[in-house]
Amino acid sequence: GNRTMAMALIGDTVATVSGFVTGVLNFFTDFFLTPPLKATLMFLEEAELKTLKGEIKTFKAKTLWEKSGAVVMAVRRPGSSLFQQEAAELSSLKPQLDKLGVPLYAVVKEDVGTEVQNFRPYFKGEIFLDEKRRFYGPRERKMGLLAFMRLGVWLSGVRAFRKGFIGNVLGEGFVLGGVFVIGRGKQGILLEHREKEFGDKVNISDVLQAVRQIPQKKGYNFN
Repeated sequence: GNRTMAMALIGDTVATVSGFVTGVLNFFTDFFLTPPLKATLMFLEEAELKTLKGEIKTFKAKTLWEKSGAVVMAVRRPGSSLFQQEAAELSSLKPQLDKLGVPLYAVVKEDVGTEVQNFRPYFKGEIFLDEKRRFYGPRERKMGLLAFMRLGVWLSGVRAFRKGFIGNVLGEGFVLGGVFVIGRGKQGILLEHREKEFGDKVNISDVLQAVRQIPQKKGYNFN
């Protein structure tokens, strides 16, 4: 009995100490991470996007959501298992999004090697290039080496790896991505999820809830 109690006490102490250490590390990474500025509809509307397939065309991002609204994923690293996992989860909403008439898109900040190609099987929507990184702004948030000290980052990597998503878990480039739900016309940004750390995924039920705010009646106009 005493031995069990002693073991339980040691277990509790270790949990408390590791919880405290994690808390301190998270405090420091929060302190060093530049806080996000909310994107405005106007800022995103003017983003110049490029097609990645066939003949390269450049267009204004607002054409993606003007008539129907849209769900847009800003992918930090398409070759990363964390983003492939998030893309697969978002793509699981595709049948519901199709019923509501709302398209699903992704933007990448660069087209390097076979990264986008390797990402495509996980994502059921069109992918565009956002070279000026509007979907990662208005102020890009970067995470330095302190990011790697965060327990959440490593746990996310382990979870993604366990689920069979192979790829570069940490990757380069500390710019953080996110997910947006944007309404029709001038309805505005209904959901803006910014990564707080690597692998900080959006809650897909929040995405669906935001999408349901987009009116689907014909003739309904926010312009």
